[in-house]
Amino acid sequence: MRAPLRWLRESAALPDDLDGRTLAEALIRAGLEVETVDHVGEEIAGPLVIGKVLAYEVEVHSNGKPIRWCQVDVGPHNHDSGSRSVVCGAHNFEVGDVVVVALPGTVLPGRFAISARRTYGHVSDGMICSPKELGLGDDHTGILVLDEPDLTPGSDAVPVLDLREDVLDIAVTPDRGYCLSIRGIAREAAQAMGIAFNDPVDRVVPVETTNGYPIELQSDACPLFVALTVTGIDPSRPSPRWLARRVQLAGMRSISLAVDITNYVMLETGQPIHAYDADLLDGPIVVRKAGEGEKLTTLDDVVRPLHTNDLLITDASGPIGLAGVMGGATTELSLSTRNVVIEAAHFDAMTIARTSRRHKLSSEASRRFERGVDPEASYAAAHRVAELLVEHAGGTLLAAETVRGTVPGRPSTTISDTLPTQILGTDVDHSSVVRLLEAIGATVTDHGDRLTITPPSWRPDLKDPYDYVEEVGRLIGFDTIEPVVPTAPVGRGLTRSQRARRAINAALAARGFVEVLSFSFASIADLDAMGIPSDDQRRRLNKIVNPLSEASPYLRTSLLPGLFAAAVRNLSRGNDDLALFEAGSVFFADDPQTAAPRPPVTQRPSAEELAAIDRALGQQPRHLGAVLTGQWQTDSWEGRGVTAGWQQAIAFVEAAGLAIGLRLDRRAAEYPPWHPGRCAEFTLPTGERIGYAGELHPDVCTAFGLPFRTAAAEIDLDALIAAAPTMGDIPAISGFPVAKEDVALIVDEDIPAAAVERALRAGAGPLLESIWLFDVYTGPQIGKGKKSLAYALRFRAADRTLTDAEAADARDAGVAAAVQRTGAVQRTV
Repeated sequence: MRAPLRWLRESAALPDDLDGRTLAEALIRAGLEVETVDHVGEEIAGPLVIGKVLAYEVEVHSNGKPIRWCQVDVGPHNHDSGSRSVVCGAHNFEVGDVVVVALPGTVLPGRFAISARRTYGHVSDGMICSPKELGLGDDHTGILVLDEPDLTPGSDAVPVLDLREDVLDIAVTPDRGYCLSIRGIAREAAQAMGIAFNDPVDRVVPVETTNGYPIELQSDACPLFVALTVTGIDPSRPSPRWLARRVQLAGMRSISLAVDITNYVMLETGQPIHAYDADLLDGPIVVRKAGEGEKLTTLDDVVRPLHTNDLLITDASGPIGLAGVMGGATTELSLSTRNVVIEAAHFDAMTIARTSRRHKLSSEASRRFERGVDPEASYAAAHRVAELLVEHAGGTLLAAETVRGTVPGRPSTTISDTLPTQILGTDVDHSSVVRLLEAIGATVTDHGDRLTITPPSWRPDLKDPYDYVEEVGRLIGFDTIEPVVPTAPVGRGLTRSQRARRAINAALAARGFVEVLSFSFASIADLDAMGIPSDDQRRRLNKIVNPLSEASPYLRTSLLPGLFAAAVRNLSRGNDDLALFEAGSVFFADDPQTAAPRPPVTQRPSAEELAAIDRALGQQPRHLGAVLTGQWQTDSWEGRGVTAGWQQAIAFVEAAGLAIGLRLDRRAAEYPPWHPGRCAEFTLPTGERIGYAGELHPDVCTAFGLPFRTAAAEIDLDALIAAAPTMGDIPAISGFPVAKEDVALIVDEDIPAAAVERALRAGAGPLLESIWLFDVYTGPQIGKGKKSLAYALRFRAADRTLTDAEAADARDAGVAAAVQRTGAVQRTV
């Protein structure tokens, strides 16, 4: 919500010297999220003045374009006569018109500096300005002609046009829907600064009356509907400049007088208003749910098939509006509209929210209704629109009016007067609690140590005792409450899983990986791009009923799409060398799936409901994933760097295992989205498969916009941690010396090094403490189609110093096992 400071002053008695930034600080302390304070017109400088056209000559330039060579009275400047010669290409003005002139030395929005310059054969001593050049809108088709003939040429145009203004841009949270209005923000400002508040909603909703335009309510989702009729308006009249300027500063576009007035009142009071061309209505207005097969053409000229849960505004011709979201094209106001029916209704917030999301149609009206609109503002808002139409459009308000329904009741809550003190941890006495709750507009009945509170009509979010505690804390200032760190219970600490996850994260970060967090949402398109087959468990998707984005309506079954998106985002910003990792939950739906219960939001779900919701999500293991691209080590004076690739992806998985004392086995595999032949499968010592690492398939890189040869890894983190040794499983450190043996084996090129290592480890027996591959050689000395793998073996006994013979025997046993399992030949030279 954008709130101009001058507009706020009409409802809150703000000090004259108060600027936007000071007010923003006060509102932030009161709990509002003021994102920015825009100093509109701050760039404007120099002599921007009122001018009057004295004369002009029309000349046709050599390129065929007609231009006007104008004489403009701009008052005396620098002791001249006040008349300036200005070249202008617009043709929407005549002699005697009042215009805005930027004289040489003026700087307009966008840092557009004006100087005297020669153009079209004349020296133009300034510029006659269009609305766009002044920052008053997007209209650049003609210059701005002012309708006040008594303005003095040469006077400053900035205050006349309200070109400079502080505008607060506030991010309104769902529980602060009333702040989507000048009325709501001004009330918060008055409370925050302890000043008077003048409520623009100055009429009480009367009892039901049906003297005006006929209205029928056939749905509980519309408890109140106010209809007024204004006849004889002049649709050709322009919007007053002050009104159009306020609508523009608040972030909306000026359209026409009648539409601008309805938007203005909505911005002022928070009550969405809709106006119908009365001559296009066919019979009574009926508010009802949609029927099967009905359609509506909305104001954006889109034909929308309707759902039976959509709330409609209809007449005898059928649907004429999507209630609380957008009106229909058949009763739209136009340049021929003379008679108007004004609608100010109250709709159920959830009904409007679901309709808006169902049709992917978010409007200024729906954003307010779905957060909760003050029903008691409807009658006053309708009359405010009528008054402005009478004043500025020349219309007549008919005395007959319609009010159908009543203002919905508000729930009362009883709390202890000591509850705020108990929850906030700071002393708030009885009288202060009452005073602060009455300050927000609540009605408080004092029963001594108990308070019965009825919320104001504009605060439908206040339902729970702790809602009122939050309001008390907000008004006394959360910054005044001394923070107290709770004492940790004795005998508790991190769980085994938490310790393991922290150890893994620390180990990966130490190796140069950077942790990221991505959304837990996915799409079928992502799985298709990864080449996931239809029978893969990653296709067992949980669909979200109300997704944040229709492009990703499922819970993820893999971390990789999110990591790919993070990598692409970084690459687009010039971060080419990436080693990103993420640890998070994935979700595999059960087959068959079970529906999750939807408990009410008015109370905490029961343990049974929470368990049923959890079961409906299926399996939810934690996974660990990584993506690598670019340079692992950058080039330097010492030599060329190392390109990140499948080796680092494999090392990522092994580092995770070693961080918790677990050595994983690996073998070559084929598994999408990895490249066949460049993919490693990881298994636990028990043989259980836990994940894969390697180079991505080129088609996957192309689909996600990644560089070719990007590497990735993903493993089941929960399974890894579950298999990690406990303290009792870790062998004691031997105090006896190590025996070192190296061995080189020649195998076929297609034999994985991991298979040779497994054979050596199995044959060498319990004396083998560690083994690692330190050299790979191919060449004529070992023959075509062969490779030499050199391993370092380290032997140690827990109870003695090994003899050379014992170490040699263990080595030879390992070699024998490798020969038997892989066809290896020991290399002697």
